[in-house]
Amino acid sequence: MNSFGQKLRFSTFGESHGTALGCLLDGVPAGLEIDEKFIQSELDRRKPGKSEFETARKEADKVEILSGVFEGKSTGTPIAMIIYNTNQKSKDYTNIKDVFRPGHADFTYFHKYGIRDYRGGGRSSARETAARVAAGAIAKLMLNTLDISVYSGISEIAGIKSETYDYSYAKKSIIYALDANKEEAQKEAVLKAKKSHDSVGGVSRVLIKGTPVGLGQPLYYKLDAILADAMMGINAVKAVEIGDGILSASALGSQNNDEIRADGFESNHSGGILGGISNGEDIVMNVYFKPTPSIFKEQHTVTTKNAEVDFALKGRHDPCVAIRGTVVCESMAALVIADMLLLNMGSNMDGFSKYYS
Repeated sequence: MNSFGQKLRFSTFGESHGTALGCLLDGVPAGLEIDEKFIQSELDRRKPGKSEFETARKEADKVEILSGVFEGKSTGTPIAMIIYNTNQKSKDYTNIKDVFRPGHADFTYFHKYGIRDYRGGGRSSARETAARVAAGAIAKLMLNTLDISVYSGISEIAGIKSETYDYSYAKKSIIYALDANKEEAQKEAVLKAKKSHDSVGGVSRVLIKGTPVGLGQPLYYKLDAILADAMMGINAVKAVEIGDGILSASALGSQNNDEIRADGFESNHSGGILGGISNGEDIVMNVYFKPTPSIFKEQHTVTTKNAEVDFALKGRHDPCVAIRGTVVCESMAALVIADMLLLNMGSNMDGFSKYYS
């Protein structure tokens, strides 16, 4: 499947080393002011080649809107956006034409489809996430009209954990670090792995503020379930926590319950979601990225003929995919919340009657 969402639905297309990639976003209400500079600024946050902590592949990631916008506003029809690839080096991948890279989707794509685009992984490459960020930027423009904000940052790299979460600082940090006191150690861990031809994993922390009570469509389109679905669909993500997450399993009910008073909840162990529905508190998620599988150490693998070989990878790759990945987490979260807002409009007769009265 190459589509996501229900009322706000987007589909992406393109490959890492193809001509272009892009998305088709359907369901955006007419009359939304489309700020193209904002959309581009979101793509700039994710684009490669900005620093030594990222892949050296330099792409402008210049987005072009093809349809669905007239005189600066959405028309209610599908919004198509395209981003051209300009800095491919496909020859870097000729040595893996018939070889499966450990940790990559090469093995599974080939055995599922009987064919694969070996140039950077083709469709399975994280390059595709640029299209998700473009779609997510429009979702953010929708959320802005309701004073709903989505933030993210890196809370952990190579086991070096943040002790504070400063989302304003993360916006200024080259690695989107949430804790200024841990940033240098996290940077050093990334560069150490890079110099030794290896990679490290990391954790993105996502915060959503301003959501109303009632978002989520139980039983099979719960808010937390779809947020987890959105995050797990991002390349290299291996785990997602909502609220206290794994810590909840070792807590007592008396510790984990969020007690309630007339002015609101006394705590937020649930991460802003109860029974699959938002409760009005901040929504908090931790998204865990594995180490980038593209490393430059010699590794054991097999060929498409199942012959055992040793090989060393070439190319340009992120030493820590979580860094740029956190921007994608933010975008996918925005798309989910915007979709849930549209779905929730008809959840009771008051909303139905108010719209048509």
